[in-house]
Amino acid sequence: MTAFDLNSDLGESFGRWELGDDEAMLDVVTSANVACGFHAGDPATLRRTVARAAANGVVVGAQVAYNDLAGFGRRFMDLPAAELTADVLFQIGGLEAMCRVAGTTVRYVKPHGALYNATVHHREQAKAVVTAVAEYDASLPILGLPGSELLRAAEEAGLRGVPEFFVDRGYTPEGALVSRREEGAVLHDPEEVTARLLRMLEEGVVRAVDGSDVRVSAESACVHGDSPGAVGMAAAVRVGLQKAGVELKGFV
Repeated sequence: MTAFDLNSDLGESFGRWELGDDEAMLDVVTSANVACGFHAGDPATLRRTVARAAANGVVVGAQVAYNDLAGFGRRFMDLPAAELTADVLFQIGGLEAMCRVAGTTVRYVKPHGALYNATVHHREQAKAVVTAVAEYDASLPILGLPGSELLRAAEEAGLRGVPEFFVDRGYTPEGALVSRREEGAVLHDPEEVTARLLRMLEEGVVRAVDGSDVRVSAESACVHGDSPGAVGMAAAVRVGLQKAGVELKGFV
């Protein structure tokens, strides 16, 4: 592989509550999954984040979520499909307004947190997200876990599904993400996560929490912006990719 995308979840501060270092991260990544106000991100934060992304030539994606500010979007919500589709449309449109005045545009969509995990296996919710994207702009790719119902539904609807790898998250033997409630869910060592990503690119596998190897193929890798030392970890990954001869480039 000669080119690869590095993304991060950004725009997640809210009012006086600051989360992550968006400015520094936007100097490292090639794509930004920007919150849309449902799980995090107030309007001023979102406007500031997309403006910085536009200035840095970073691709902006809408990170859509359940309407759950108190839980940071990490709690499953059993919503009717039509309601979830409307929520996703609302979020994309809101972020698009901020992008428009910053001279950029929403270029892809990625679910956040519990919604992301739900669309791995929850067929109805996966289709609800895909329906929203297809109705808004069918040219927008959807970022999701390899083998998920989300990517399957995107393909069936004629949308581009983009498989994603998480450099700082543990994997189960089935290829899903380890629950944040369990040991080994979040990784923090820059050298370790860089080595994991390079191995995935070279061999198509990642070491699961039980020590087995899981087949993984991806077009983009995520470093969570709210993790401790996230910027340093993302910078280490970027350097590791460059040393391996991989060009950092947005997938869209």
